[in-house]
Amino acid sequence: MGKTNKLLSRWVRAAGLALGGLALLAGAGPASGQAAAKPAAPKAKPNVVIILFDDAALMDLGIYGGEAKTPNIDAIARRGTRFTRYATSPLCSPSRAMLLTGLTNHQAGVATIKEVLPKEHVGKPGYGLHLEPNVATLPERLRLAGYHTFMSGKWHLGDGPGQLPGSHGFDRSYALDASGADNWDDKPYMPFYNEAPWFEDDKPTSYPSGQFSSTVIVNKMLSYLDARPKDDKPFLAYVALQAVHIPVQAPREYTQKYAGRFDGGWDQLRKDRFERAKALGLVSKDAKAPAMHASMRAWDSLSADEKKMQAKAMEVYAGMIEATDAEIGRLVAHLDKTGELENTIFVITSDNGPEPSNPGGERGFNLWMKTHGYTHDLANLGERGSHNWIGPEWASAVATPGYLFKFYTSSGGLHVPMLMAGPGIAADKAVNAAAFVQDITPTLIDLVGGAPAIADTKPISGRSLAPVLSGQAQAVYGPNDAVGVEVSGNAAITKGDYTLVKYNPPYGDNQWRLYHVVNDPGQTTDLSQQLPEVRADLERAYAAYAKANGVLELPKGYKVQRQAAHNSIMRQLSFYGWQLAGLALVLVLILFGLIRGALALFSRKKKAA
Repeated sequence: MGKTNKLLSRWVRAAGLALGGLALLAGAGPASGQAAAKPAAPKAKPNVVIILFDDAALMDLGIYGGEAKTPNIDAIARRGTRFTRYATSPLCSPSRAMLLTGLTNHQAGVATIKEVLPKEHVGKPGYGLHLEPNVATLPERLRLAGYHTFMSGKWHLGDGPGQLPGSHGFDRSYALDASGADNWDDKPYMPFYNEAPWFEDDKPTSYPSGQFSSTVIVNKMLSYLDARPKDDKPFLAYVALQAVHIPVQAPREYTQKYAGRFDGGWDQLRKDRFERAKALGLVSKDAKAPAMHASMRAWDSLSADEKKMQAKAMEVYAGMIEATDAEIGRLVAHLDKTGELENTIFVITSDNGPEPSNPGGERGFNLWMKTHGYTHDLANLGERGSHNWIGPEWASAVATPGYLFKFYTSSGGLHVPMLMAGPGIAADKAVNAAAFVQDITPTLIDLVGGAPAIADTKPISGRSLAPVLSGQAQAVYGPNDAVGVEVSGNAAITKGDYTLVKYNPPYGDNQWRLYHVVNDPGQTTDLSQQLPEVRADLERAYAAYAKANGVLELPKGYKVQRQAAHNSIMRQLSFYGWQLAGLALVLVLILFGLIRGALALFSRKKKAA
């Protein structure tokens, strides 16, 4: 917050000097026979709309070279600035905490997510997995600056008393407090949950079954905008989408538009996206394409039926993005109709890279799907009642030009789209300046003209990107500024043009590797041997970051899949423990009765003999 306050104070001083100059001019006017100029009416503070995709890759949006048609997002992007070197965290909740607070995930109290938290970390500082009491959010700050604040969509930042959106600055909210849910019905999407926990204004509510999630989320936001008090206050609208998180689902009319589009498979998609990345300037002309992890299957190794199912999964993925863009278009049209569009700042981004999970390959998941009314059939894939995912090979392909995907602090897990448009932001511009998810809150505070400080809260650690957005600066991070991130043992530290990363199994080996961010976005060449001094410097920088943020070491032998499975089983036991205990008691009684009956029969036969 210190940097924001300094910028604000400079602005105030500059404004004072300017007003003083106007006063002198006004005093001189009548003496020369001229009337004093009438001061212009102050311009209203801009509205703010944050649209957050879930698990969308850098090149998933049309303006970034994606296959899905996103005309509404593209139009917003052309009115503003898009970033090509923006980094988030590798998991949803940490990213959301960073975006809404301007802090690191550990400072905010959301080091990781419940699904993969080991018992050794439960309750430790930074690992409560909800926003801590001394953390101020963007809506809290903007509300003090005179804003109405609304939220619709995925929350996943705590569900206990005082942990839902209404306790963190939102006037109205329709929130899913889970890592995900079905996009058509009021039901969970994985065994970690026994329901889809939706809340409205912090009170349990239901989801309108039969409606597509992006439609529901935008509808709710429009209802809040329409119902707000008839005053001159600006608003903050946080639209946290479920697209394109598992289950990947979309209306049939959108999926059908991409029939045959992905029949060439993930190998072809990787090649096509990388060539487009070079053509669009997302990477340099001589950059190397990222490798597929050695465990990935080759497209040609699949059977004809497998290829059909896999290609259809991506058709649904693209359809989900386009269907969501259409809903964003409805929001834009509404603001245009009310005359508020031109004075609205838009932020569009994703919480992390694409989702590689293959739940259908997990033990017991197919049985769970059946008991919860899901199918996984080609004919209606992604439609109501159908569970769907794209898996690790497609996720690796759509993460191009990055390496790997969600969960990992690799380029494919961290580098996602981020664009901003509106008052004070240069139009139709792409920048390669380093930017991070914790920068969004201080940037927005600067763009709206500042917000009051909140006592006894942690200072913002992100930096305002306003100088880059206005064209006054090329970057806000210099060659000696180190920025780190850590989630469940996956870690990265970036300084200048270099990044030091490590990630855990199954796609990593917990070893640090050094890469050049600009020349090698696909992380193909470890420079540790060639540049030992750079590596040592970044190791020291990471150690300082870890100490300052209270990063805990993972327990020995920790494996994320095993931990997720264990946590899901324990959650199921907490949901159905009494039923299972009752069933076990019935089985014991039946067994006891059978044994007694057998013993009685044996005794009678013995007496008869």
